[in-house]
Amino acid sequence: MVNWKTLRPLLFAALATAALGAIAAFGFVKSGIYDVAASKPHTKFTEWLTHETMIHSVRSHAKGIEAPPTVSAAQVLSGFCIYQTHCVACHGAAAVARQQWVNGVEPQPPYLVDAAHIWKPRELFWIVKNGIKMTGMPSWRDSLSDREIWDVVAWLKASSQLPPQTYVRWRSSGRCRSLSGLPSPALSPIPRP
Repeated sequence: MVNWKTLRPLLFAALATAALGAIAAFGFVKSGIYDVAASKPHTKFTEWLTHETMIHSVRSHAKGIEAPPTVSAAQVLSGFCIYQTHCVACHGAAAVARQQWVNGVEPQPPYLVDAAHIWKPRELFWIVKNGIKMTGMPSWRDSLSDREIWDVVAWLKASSQLPPQTYVRWRSSGRCRSLSGLPSPALSPIPRP
C-alpha cells in the first residue's frame, strides 16, 4: 500500500525541482550567456550531444531506405560530377582541400574520404537528401533527384576504393564534360563499390 504522507513531499520536491529546472533553462536561453559565434568552437559537451544525436537520428530515419542493388560506372561518374559541383567546396576530396572560407563554419564539415566506411549507403542517401540541422549541411531534396543523390552515394562508395589521386585526375581531365554534352576523355574501368 502507498503511504501518501511519505510520497507527497517527494512528489512535491520532484515537481518543484522540475519547475526550477525549467525556469533556469528559460533564464539561460533568454540571458544570452551562451556564445553562439561560429568563430568559437562548441564546448565538448555540446559537440558530443549534437554529434551523438545526429548519428542516432540518421540511423533511425534511414532504416526504411533501400539502396539500389547495383551501381554502374556511369552512376559513379555522375556522382563525381555532382560532388564536384555541389560538395567538394565544403567537404574536399582525396588530395583536394576544402575551400578556405569553410574554416569559418562551426562545426567544420567533415572530409568524406572515409564516409562510406562510417555510414551505410542508405544513411548517406538520407544525409544528402535531408541535410543536418545546425551544421550548414543543406538538404538537397529540392535540388537533386533521388537518382542523383544515389549517384553521389555511389561516388562516395567508389572513391574510398580508388587511388587518392583519382579525384584530381578526373577533375583535370574534364570527365564531367560528357554529362554536359561536351566531348570528354574515355572512361577507365571503375572498381565496383
